[in-house]
Amino acid sequence: MAHPASPPAASPAKAPPRDHLDWPFYGDGHRALAAGIDTFIAKGGLGTIDHGDADAACKALVKRLGAAGFLRHCVPQAYGGVSPEIDSRSLCILRETLGHEDGLADFAFAMQGLGTGAISLSGSEELKRQILPKIAKGELISAFALTEPDAGSDVAAMGCAARRDGGHYVLDGEKIFISNGGIADVYTVFARTGEALGTRGISAFVVDADTPGLVIAERIETIAPHPLALIRFENCRLPAGRLLGAPGEGFKIAMRTLDIFRPSVAAAALGFARRALAEALAHAGSRKMFGATLADLPTAQSTLGEMATAIDAAALLVARTAWRRDVQKLPATKEAAMAKLTATENAQWVIDQAVQMFGGRGVQAGNIAERLYREIRALRIYEGATEVQKLIIGRELVKMSRQESS
Repeated sequence: MAHPASPPAASPAKAPPRDHLDWPFYGDGHRALAAGIDTFIAKGGLGTIDHGDADAACKALVKRLGAAGFLRHCVPQAYGGVSPEIDSRSLCILRETLGHEDGLADFAFAMQGLGTGAISLSGSEELKRQILPKIAKGELISAFALTEPDAGSDVAAMGCAARRDGGHYVLDGEKIFISNGGIADVYTVFARTGEALGTRGISAFVVDADTPGLVIAERIETIAPHPLALIRFENCRLPAGRLLGAPGEGFKIAMRTLDIFRPSVAAAALGFARRALAEALAHAGSRKMFGATLADLPTAQSTLGEMATAIDAAALLVARTAWRRDVQKLPATKEAAMAKLTATENAQWVIDQAVQMFGGRGVQAGNIAERLYREIRALRIYEGATEVQKLIIGRELVKMSRQESS
């Protein structure tokens, strides 16, 4: 049974705090962007978001965000974007703000970038000019198809295969938990082409939704409604020009894409957590208890203090990661993993504390704390589960240690 849809808020939430944008990681352009998205939301730019019809809601959100110019941050400047290269700090500011307002708004924005990030990095000039400007305008919806029923965290176990047949590739196999599955116009798909064993034998392709042989086999319902699907490829023929990069480079392309967008997952978690803290503070200040308010009780103040500290700790890691990539132009695989690990785990804890502070109301369908509790859970799994982030951090540390000692 599907979870009851949360009713739309009567008015946009108060904008999230912006004092962290005064940190030296950010510039005037980032502060202007934050002011712009705040004004857009305050004026009702997102429209009414119906969680009971996630497909329609996401389609509408993509159009609204595209028309307002915010999706331009998902592609490079040469193809309709704002910056010469995708700016991680801008992505983080937008996702944090949208996540603070509504999880579906964050989802709709994020998938435009993640779904075509591999095209921005490794697509042919023809593919880039054909697809990216329309992504920036909200005229196309994109998806990123990596996960399989038997290959989630273990990408090397991928079974979906693509064989060369003259001037074409033929795809066969399945992908599961594909965000925007069923509503996307274009899919970035990773499949085994067999150049080598393990991850070195995977390639990346661009597949249009109307390509014969691409089948939406099943729509998937989750605790927080999002467009998700099981996708099947049955003798799906693609022109060889739909290959991204060289054969066998798919895993590297996927990891480079995730390195760009993983910090923004952490930023979305920050947005959820900041909303939870704001709601908890408002509730604690008005809830009468023991002759005072909940906010007057030392136990509540202690919890609120821990919540705020957990949020700022994560915010620093997010800012450090995005700045390292944007400004220092250095690899940020380890830093991105640290940011996602910390921000998503901390946000889960912060939201849980908010639910506890609301008491019975916190688990009532339609309460903002209840909605956040459902929305945050998936962030600890997608784009690399928490356990995978720990492995990435450890692997990078070992690699650095060996390089220093050699």
